[in-house]
Amino acid sequence: MSPLIVYCCVPDPEVADRIARALVEDGLAACVNRLPGVVSTYRWEGETRVDAELLLLIKTTRARFEALRTRIVALHPYELPEVIAVDVALGHEPYLAWVAQAMALKH
Repeated sequence: MSPLIVYCCVPDPEVADRIARALVEDGLAACVNRLPGVVSTYRWEGETRVDAELLLLIKTTRARFEALRTRIVALHPYELPEVIAVDVALGHEPYLAWVAQAMALKH
């Protein structure tokens, strides 16, 4: 199993809840954490912007990433949503086994 953590910023709690629930219910994520209080500073359409957001930390596997990415893009209100995956190099083995088992349920 190749576990991943996927980062995705969203504009508000309602979008966070909608995306998190869909990903877990569709078997694309074992768990989604929501971190409030994120302030993003970025360039968009030629200007610097600063927005309050929530950060989703999505636990999944490499095998489910493309389906997860497609689902996030379909559900996300942004024109260009952030979907960035980071490999999990090490972790608590029982937790990683749970992630693998959760991903296998709807495979």
